[in-house]
Amino acid sequence: MDFFTHFLVPFIILFALKSKNKLEGAFGGIAPDFDTIFIAWIGFLVPYLFVFSHRGITHSFIFAGVASTLFLYVISRKEINTFIGNIIRRDISVEFTLKTVGIAYFGAVTHLFLDFLTTRGIPLFYPFTLQRFSAEIYSAIDITTTVVALVVLAILYMKVALKYKKAAMAIFMIILISFGGIRAYEKINALDENPVSGNFVYSAAYPTMDLFTWNIVFSDRTNSTYYSFKYNTLNKEKSDVKTIQNFTVTGGSVQSAHDAVDKTNQLPEVQNFLWSAYYPCVNASFDGSIWKLTYFDVIDTGYYNNNLNVFI
Repeated sequence: MDFFTHFLVPFIILFALKSKNKLEGAFGGIAPDFDTIFIAWIGFLVPYLFVFSHRGITHSFIFAGVASTLFLYVISRKEINTFIGNIIRRDISVEFTLKTVGIAYFGAVTHLFLDFLTTRGIPLFYPFTLQRFSAEIYSAIDITTTVVALVVLAILYMKVALKYKKAAMAIFMIILISFGGIRAYEKINALDENPVSGNFVYSAAYPTMDLFTWNIVFSDRTNSTYYSFKYNTLNKEKSDVKTIQNFTVTGGSVQSAHDAVDKTNQLPEVQNFLWSAYYPCVNASFDGSIWKLTYFDVIDTGYYNNNLNVFI
C-alpha cells in the first residue's frame, strides 16, 4: 500500500475517536516504510541479511513497534519537529510518552494490516519465522487509492472549513473499504469460475493493478507442474496461458542438476529470490563444465526481477 494511505488511515481512525494524538498515530503508520532509507542498504551490502529490505524486518509485529517508537522519538525532538514544521508551514508537534508510543504502534499495526492485504505479503512474525503472510487482495500499489489519498491530504493541508475535511476523510475511507470489498468479491468469483480439473488439485488467485483481472495458478499434488493464466471477471476471458514445469534439465543428469541446485540454494541472492517468489521454478542447463541455473517465478508482477541466473 502507498505511503499516503498509511499516513491517512490511522489519522482518520483517531480523528473519528476524537483523539488528541492523531499525528502520533499517523507518524507510526508511515514509520515501517522508512526501511527504504535506513534499513534496505544493510541488505544490499550484506546479502545474507536480505530481511533488511523494504517490506522486510520492519514489517513484523515486533520490529514495527521498534520502528514506530524510534520514529516518534526522533520526530518529537524539538529541533527536528520545528525544522520540518517550518518547511511545510504547519505545526506538527507531537509528544513522546508511554501513551503516544502505544498510539504510534497502533498506527504501525494499521500499516501491517494494509500491507497484509497486498500481494506477496510481509513477514508478520519475524524473527520467529521468515514466512510472508498476505490476503492477496490488492496489488502492491493501487493507483486510484494513491491519487485519492493525495487529494485528501491536500484538503487536510489547506485551510478550509472542518466540514470539508471531515467529508474528504469519510469519502476516502468509503472508497478504500469499498475497493477492498470489490477486490475480495472478484477474487472469489475468479476462483469459482475457474475450478481445478485434471491432475491439478490446488488453485490460487493473485491481484493485478486491474480491479477485475487476476493471475490464476493451478498446481498438481507435488507442485511439479503449474498451469497459469490471467482471468478477467468482466469479460470472462483468459490470457497469457502457460503450463510450466517446476524443474527442467537439459545437457546433464537430473541428479547432478539437483546437486547443483542444492548448492546454489545456499547463496544469499537465491535465498532472497526464493523468499520473494510465489512459485519458484528452475531451468537447469549443463554445457559440459558449468551448470546454468535460471530461477524464475510462475507469476511475474513486474515489481521484482523475475529471473535470476546462477552459474556453478
